[in-house]
Amino acid sequence: MRILAVLLGLVSQLALAQAFDHSHAGWDALLKRHVVVLEGGRASQLRYGGMAKDRAALKAYLETLSRTPESEFRAWSKAEQMAFLINAYNAFTVEKVLTRYPEIDSIWDFGKLFGNPFKDRFFTLLGREFSLDAIEHETLRKPGAYDELRIHYAVNCASIGCPMLREEAYTAAKLARQLEEQAERFLSDRSRNRLSAQGTLEVSKIFQWFKEDFGVREHYFARYAKLLADSPEGQRRIAEGKATLAFLDYDWTLNDFRSSSRR
Repeated sequence: MRILAVLLGLVSQLALAQAFDHSHAGWDALLKRHVVVLEGGRASQLRYGGMAKDRAALKAYLETLSRTPESEFRAWSKAEQMAFLINAYNAFTVEKVLTRYPEIDSIWDFGKLFGNPFKDRFFTLLGREFSLDAIEHETLRKPGAYDELRIHYAVNCASIGCPMLREEAYTAAKLARQLEEQAERFLSDRSRNRLSAQGTLEVSKIFQWFKEDFGVREHYFARYAKLLADSPEGQRRIAEGKATLAFLDYDWTLNDFRSSSRR
């Protein structure tokens, strides 16, 4: 019995040692080291050059994601699952860019028909080959799975036009606050969402591409009227749903801190 107890103890310790790190410490450290926050916290860029030097650490983190079986993932809370998927999307996107860095100006340099970076199943997740689109559209946005539209502010497509890459990892304990802060940061960024002098609400194409996720967009924007306009009159116009919508061009330039003059 004593031997059995010792063996059970060793098995238990091994299981704990192999348990997934829901703090995502490896990814968190990389982000804190290489993400540069801009525009008063409303945007960011990534030091890909620095991330390239830390590629071994990035690959080590990606390995922890890839070796997590679906059975373990399914046992987690919804918040733990979402944090895992969002971090996986962002980290694998960075890894994809690094396969060509510094000879890359946009993630679309991989190709739109052949080599499409979002459809390419270039990594393993939950025991099978996965793509970035599979994370975002087939998993996170799957109807009835999470029903959380703020994931659009969290997944980062390595582009200036995209909602900013957050300077820390997403975690279950902080997820609700992190997602709402991301929404507020993006919607208050006048380069991507703004009320024009003519009273038109000019917003990111994200709200056109994924209009079904946001319901009646005028009602959605009404909740954030104070972020989208500076004047009380403009805020009132948005809050009352009277602002005509227009969609801004999307900037697919790589969000490389070195490559852009935006500060």
